[in-house]
Amino acid sequence: MTIIKPRIRGFLCTTAHPVGCAKDVDNQIAHVQSQGKRDDGPKRVLIIGASGGYGLASRISTAFGFGASTVGVFFERPASGNRTASPGWYKTAAFTERAKAAGLYTANVNGDAFSDEIKQTTCDLIEKDLGQVDLVVYSLAAPARQLPDGSLVRSTLKPIGEPFEGMTIDFNTRELRPVSLEPANQEEVSDTVKVMGGEDWELWIAALKERGLLAPGCVTTNYTYLGSEVTWPIYHHGTIGKAKEDLDRAQQALVEPMASVDGKAYVVVMKGLVTQAASAIPGMSIYLSLLFKAMKEAGNHEGCIEQTTRFFNTQLFGGGDLRLDEGARIRMDELELQPEIQQYVADNWSSVSADNLDALTDFDGYKQAFLEMHGFEVAGTDYDAEVEVDVAIELQAGSAD
Repeated sequence: MTIIKPRIRGFLCTTAHPVGCAKDVDNQIAHVQSQGKRDDGPKRVLIIGASGGYGLASRISTAFGFGASTVGVFFERPASGNRTASPGWYKTAAFTERAKAAGLYTANVNGDAFSDEIKQTTCDLIEKDLGQVDLVVYSLAAPARQLPDGSLVRSTLKPIGEPFEGMTIDFNTRELRPVSLEPANQEEVSDTVKVMGGEDWELWIAALKERGLLAPGCVTTNYTYLGSEVTWPIYHHGTIGKAKEDLDRAQQALVEPMASVDGKAYVVVMKGLVTQAASAIPGMSIYLSLLFKAMKEAGNHEGCIEQTTRFFNTQLFGGGDLRLDEGARIRMDELELQPEIQQYVADNWSSVSADNLDALTDFDGYKQAFLEMHGFEVAGTDYDAEVEVDVAIELQAGSAD
């Protein structure tokens, strides 16, 4: 038993709080339940990247909103000695306990989702327990990918063509620091696309289809973010933007295989939120702090669980016309891109300083959202109490060592 406090190094938090993570899961479940139970959605769901962010929210939304059986694939670290487990480990443990208590089927596969071994292991599990799946959510966020030949490729967050000069906010000091990045070379662009693009999504669908595990009418989705013009130099026009373009390519490539089961494939554009990946992108801390301020004042701010629940309830299983853009993507960022919201961001983008940080932005809300990802600053949690760091997960496949 030990008292756990957040340890922040740069844009990383190296600890996680098991009770706070569980409370965060409870809060997400409560939101879904507040929207009512529906019978017109998916019943057998595979989530690839199921332990945090939009992946975990999708699992909670489908399980507690539609009563779906869920298989979650993730790569998380258990506790070791006095070192805490990763936040996704604690959150998956809490979800599994709550889902089983509610009488919902839940199965967990812990391992490298890029590997053929984990794909086949997951397929075996689906074949044995569920027969088929009617929704496949791909929400994997990883910094690196091991290719079949054993080589490792890593993603980078860099501009393309021109250097990037911007500012970021130091979590601990609240000071604004300049950030300078040289443009990526072609290998770095290609590697980022390999890690964060759509190829592995295609490989998952191919593996499921080959085994006959895609139910008639099955839908598959992959989440993306496009952002606004102020973030485009580092995001949309950078290495990560090239990876997002590859998701669009993959979606088109999946039209035919999904049509063979009378199914669909969609890329879904979500709003800007604090994720581990977003916190590492230069300039995003300022953008998101301004965005949170504007959207909270407008009364339309959403977190992951509000986004996924609204997506499933009003778009994917809403019964009406989908909100598609010219690239056939489903848009869930329409509130972020409202003219008055973006005008506030644009008007103040170059004006933020340490002196006016609190007046112009919601940096405190941004920081709280970052800490909540790791189970800290979650209301109703006693952070002065000793807690057990070693929390077990029931794994159907994958090692807990």
